[in-house]
Amino acid sequence: MNIKNDSRLETLIKASDLTINLAAICTPADYNTRPLDTIFSNFIDAIPVIKYCTENNKRLIHFSTCEVYGKTIGSFLPEEFRKDPKYYMLKEDVSPCIFGPVEKQRWSYACAKQMTDRLIYAEHAENGLKFTIVRPYNWIGPRMDFIPGVDGPCDGVPRVLACFSNNLLRGEPLKLVDGGRSQRTFLYIKDAIEAVLLMIDNPERANGQIFNVGNPDNEVSVKELAELMIQVYAKVAGVPSSSLSTLDVSSEEFYGKGYDDSDRRIPDMTIITRQLGWKPKTPLDKLLDDTLQYQHQTYSSAIKKVLSKPSN
Repeated sequence: MNIKNDSRLETLIKASDLTINLAAICTPADYNTRPLDTIFSNFIDAIPVIKYCTENNKRLIHFSTCEVYGKTIGSFLPEEFRKDPKYYMLKEDVSPCIFGPVEKQRWSYACAKQMTDRLIYAEHAENGLKFTIVRPYNWIGPRMDFIPGVDGPCDGVPRVLACFSNNLLRGEPLKLVDGGRSQRTFLYIKDAIEAVLLMIDNPERANGQIFNVGNPDNEVSVKELAELMIQVYAKVAGVPSSSLSTLDVSSEEFYGKGYDDSDRRIPDMTIITRQLGWKPKTPLDKLLDDTLQYQHQTYSSAIKKVLSKPSN
């Protein structure tokens, strides 16, 4: 159903013990080009969900994002301090939320998500809403993303890893936005699901909490990620790695005017480990191997058919 306009929403929330809200526009390519849709999807459309959970005394697990932290303190420090990870460590109850100027519409997503977080917390403080907020850090793995022209729109832009996978499958260069300098941490979807199940099964330890859910040990630059994926995919597909390449593109060329970025985000895992005893398990090499094996097995034949069709 579409929560924007479906009259069944309140009835379904009333009939359920728990609502998990993942409804969102959450692809960076949309933040600049569809800022109004992005803001409505991530804030305005979530308001009735929160309202009905509060009014009917129902528990809510809401999916926020690590984007709410925006830029990191390290980005604003003198060069000699910028390599110290402590200035990029993000803590749910301490770290400030720092965004770029209004004309940088890339932050429409982060601002909308942060407002929703604040609304949920206000409903908790004033009206007793039972909530858990999840802040994912780049969850990746099999069955998470679409491949354009196969099981998603031809003109769609999936998230980074699926975008790279799509290019590998097609034998096209992996596009590195602004040289791929930004650093990210990556979490295997199976580890992420384990964390969410713990939240569901332990309401007394999860209610009233905001959880970072990521893997600080799986940190690489986007450029390093692309290079690792080329090595792994060459092995999986049985092709020489020299046949696969990267290509630097500007952020404006790839995402459109108004794009901005944070250079590095590292999740602090103290709260989720203390409350739920959860820690990520899967290292980056295993994560990439599983994901690219799945992508190759699932999509390579379909991609070949798409590529062999004559263009009009």
